[in-house]
Amino acid sequence: MERTFHMLLYRAFHAQRNYLRPCFGRVGLGAGQPKLLVYLNSHGPCRQKELADYFEIDPAAVSRMIDALERGGFVVRRRDESSRRGDLAELTEKGRQAVQAWTEFCAQEEEQMLQGFTLEERQQFADFLVRAYRNLREGKEEERWES
Repeated sequence: MERTFHMLLYRAFHAQRNYLRPCFGRVGLGAGQPKLLVYLNSHGPCRQKELADYFEIDPAAVSRMIDALERGGFVVRRRDESSRRGDLAELTEKGRQAVQAWTEFCAQEEEQMLQGFTLEERQQFADFLVRAYRNLREGKEEERWES
């Protein structure tokens, strides 16, 4: 196996996705949707723009995902009384149940992935991933200023 960081991250990401993919159907969700529900569960009702900014994805993609989640009964949209700029997406009881099931699947996946890692290694691994993310984000910000 090629040992470049790019290829290692790519393979780990795809192994993770393939591990979790069957869980989507059990919960009734599509790709990309669980992360939105988890965010709403921990942050409460929010605008689509907040979700798009947090996950660094296109607002139109978030809109499509929220539409599908609403059709599935996982979220509702309600008028944002504090602003006329848009609606808030909010979890339903079905959405909260899906988050609970998804969180359990993810905990199983993490245990499988980190099998044989000590607690210290797990913390270091998390720290390394955070640092790598920040390095890439800072590099992207610098590119914007140079363009």
